Amino acid sequence: MKFYAYHGVMPQERKVGNHFQVDLTVTAPLQKAVLSDDLTDTLNYAALYAVVAEEMSKPSLLIEHVAGRILKALKHQFPGIEAIDLELAKLNPPFGGDLISASVLLSESYN
Repeated sequence: MKFYAYHGVMPQERKVGNHFQVDLTVTAPLQKAVLSDDLTDTLNYAALYAVVAEEMSKPSLLIEHVAGRILKALKHQFPGIEAIDLELAKLNPPFGGDLISASVLLSESYN
């Protein structure tokens, strides 16, 4: 998922924004959906995206904080989730070096 958002320690980052990428892997019981072919028996990835987009729209100083909020919101909205792996990357971070991205990877298991 790609977003333009306003996260960063420097005030200028929260003013002008930057590009971010979220890679999300969610583990959930899908046996019913495999057999039923019914959207109500699975996790709707459009609904997952909406939760991530909502959290990305709230400016924060640290991408770690944003990633943690996303994990919490996903688990709250979809209590059947068994595990989440989330990588949040700030693309071309503005600190004077030649860097493609700076990222955090958070993983949680709810078994």
